[in-house]
Amino acid sequence: MIYDLIVLGGGPAGYLAAERAGHEGLKVVCIEKREVGGVCLNEGCIPTKTLLYSAKTYESAIHGDKYGVTVEGAKLDHNKVIDRKEKVIKTLVSGVSATLKANHAEVIKGDGVIKGRTAEGFNVEVNGEIVIGKRLLIATGSSPAVPPIEGLKDQLASGFVMTSREALELREIPAKLAVIGGGVIGLEMASYYASAGSEVTIIEMLDHIAGQNDAELVKLLQKGYEKRGMKFLLGTKVTAITSKSVLCEKDGQKLEIEADKVLLSIGRRANTAGIGLESINVYTERGAIVTDNRMRTNVAEVYAAGDVNGKSMLAHTAYREAEVAINNIVGKKDVMRYSAIPGVIYTTPELSSVGETEDTAKAKGMDVKVIKLPMRFSGRYLAENEGGDGIAKLIVNNKTKTVVGGQALSNYSSEFIIALGTFIEAELTVDDIKQIVFPHPTVCEIIREAIFQY
Repeated sequence: MIYDLIVLGGGPAGYLAAERAGHEGLKVVCIEKREVGGVCLNEGCIPTKTLLYSAKTYESAIHGDKYGVTVEGAKLDHNKVIDRKEKVIKTLVSGVSATLKANHAEVIKGDGVIKGRTAEGFNVEVNGEIVIGKRLLIATGSSPAVPPIEGLKDQLASGFVMTSREALELREIPAKLAVIGGGVIGLEMASYYASAGSEVTIIEMLDHIAGQNDAELVKLLQKGYEKRGMKFLLGTKVTAITSKSVLCEKDGQKLEIEADKVLLSIGRRANTAGIGLESINVYTERGAIVTDNRMRTNVAEVYAAGDVNGKSMLAHTAYREAEVAINNIVGKKDVMRYSAIPGVIYTTPELSSVGETEDTAKAKGMDVKVIKLPMRFSGRYLAENEGGDGIAKLIVNNKTKTVVGGQALSNYSSEFIIALGTFIEAELTVDDIKQIVFPHPTVCEIIREAIFQY
């Protein structure tokens, strides 16, 4: 049997590509070595949010007196939280599988390896058999980066050091948790375990957490974490890991951070090794597959989408890249744009951003006006956040009078950041946006308030 398309990988890019391809009438097979849904559904986005919602519910209960509600005996039952997480994953995996089946997309569970190209098409070996496809979409995702730190591999093997996968399966709350890396994954997991009772220390090599997010909002976010008892060692290099601690250097001083568990979360690397790319000469840079804005590689009829191309390691980016790839495969003109991809840290409060920050806009030489408002300008925010100190920012290009970026440190910001992304994509001017009616009272009204400051 020869397929129109082989999709290698069943994560967000892979399974959505297979669904779309099947819907378009292509004979498609998706090869996935674990469960469909990939890291996002099984050990990333969804399970993490399940844990964080439980933590948020718990925090609301113990701080209910701020709102005139007294809850006695509130506790977080970690095992029940994990059980619920497993139920959510099972439900969603079943849903993805059903949708693939409904779109006539075949799924083969196994480890696919590209074996070359013949006159019939691309040959992929899986479970000892060869599958042939006229086209190939590589969507093998990414894995946690493991740097050459002394003792790290041994302690990963022993279980003392965890990646996010193991942290989401942990049945006991560690009394002391050291987190190596202050990016999105590290912060979200640290936030949950701090709520669950761990004494958390975050170790970050940079002088700030949360990557390239707005510097001012990041400092506020860190301040909120510190109020909850979390400790931060910024500008700190991890030199070694023993069976009971993390050894570091900060400002020339050596430190030892004792821990019951260590979470490694310093980023991810594209899964390109061992999948046979060399057999068809697919070009990579720094370990990631190089693609153009149509998701095409340097090899005709070979596409790549999702984390494996290293452009934007986010599930929602992967979804859109998959759609662009399939549209081009079936002859529909479509291109991928990366200027308005939202990013969110799903802690309490949420830190959401899209487009340019104040720093990136100025680094690009843009003439911009930065509009900054306290979230307390939103009536609903004020009603629901006693003592909240969130901030919203808009970045407006003075030359074009269009919004080019925005950030918000606030509850619900993950739900309304898309509005700013839409404004950026549509290149709406400030005057255009002023004519849009926002529902009242909503937290997202802060956008309207900010726009009228221009």
